[in-house]
Amino acid sequence: MTESDIKSLLHTLEDVFLPKQMGTTSDTWVSSGVLRGGSTLGSIKKIMKNQPWTSEVYENNGSVYIRVQDADRVILRIPKIPRINLLLFLATIVTTLLAGAIMEGVNPFENPLGIMKGIPFSITLMLILGTHEFGHYYFARKQGVSATLPYFIPAPTFIGTFGAFIKIKSPIYRKDALLQIGAAGPIAGFVVAVPALVLGLAKSTVVEISPESIGILLGDSLLMKSLTMVIHPGLAENQDILLHPIAFAGWIGLLVTMLNLLPIGQLDGGHVAYAMLGRKHDRVAKAALFLLLPLSLFSLNWLIWGALILIIMKTTKHPPVFDVDAPLSKENRYIGYACLIIFILCFIPAPFQ
Repeated sequence: MTESDIKSLLHTLEDVFLPKQMGTTSDTWVSSGVLRGGSTLGSIKKIMKNQPWTSEVYENNGSVYIRVQDADRVILRIPKIPRINLLLFLATIVTTLLAGAIMEGVNPFENPLGIMKGIPFSITLMLILGTHEFGHYYFARKQGVSATLPYFIPAPTFIGTFGAFIKIKSPIYRKDALLQIGAAGPIAGFVVAVPALVLGLAKSTVVEISPESIGILLGDSLLMKSLTMVIHPGLAENQDILLHPIAFAGWIGLLVTMLNLLPIGQLDGGHVAYAMLGRKHDRVAKAALFLLLPLSLFSLNWLIWGALILIIMKTTKHPPVFDVDAPLSKENRYIGYACLIIFILCFIPAPFQ
């Protein structure tokens, strides 16, 4: 635990604790002070419970002492799954199974058992979304931040879901924690989506197309284009790839990763960009949102996504952290650069045509 860490911690406690002295011995920091009006030892302990340190809070001769030290922590325990999370998860399995089966030409009303044909799409998409959210969850717990298990969102869409999310229940005070929690989801989802896309492309079919062909044309990212050229080289101008459901789920995974990495507000990319850029983030976020307007010339989906961002977040700004001006470590900067590279590889100017 560094001096910067203990100062950040004391800043977190400023509403309940006024420090008077601070010192360190070996791996332990001790601060003495007094309670602020109306606060109790329990007020301090409640805040300390969500911090990634072993702590002790006690009172002696009218002074309050906070003893903090590093400790090996159990990062991830198997939590009790709330009923709502489980029900939403099961409902989303059903809706993605239906979506996958319909892609395979099944009419679930005429052939209910045909829903099983949606298994490849459903499992792949749920694995990508789940890995993305558990990446956030794992690093939130690792950093001592309270977070819920993922909420999956079933929906009557052509992919059967609106995605998934976790709720952060306690503030994130440090830039390194913010960056790691924000970056963990997209990186984890990307690591699963790419092998799924490779496997799915290998199972996909080359078909001839004509002006009369009916279907949705999916846009190509740099990664998608590169993998297609490697797995299906030499495609003629009148040929295209009819994606296997696993490949389509992988493509959706890359799209979700790209959208989450937009450097706006409290999107994953907003967390990463704020940690990397600090006070300059606000200008970058506003520019990114403005650039969605010219992108709408390629696809109107960008206008819809921009409107959703404004409706849900109401601002492009990111909530501040206490050490906004502190430099990031080299390792954390590399994580930020990795997210930028993933965003570039996954970017699709016109996702749907």
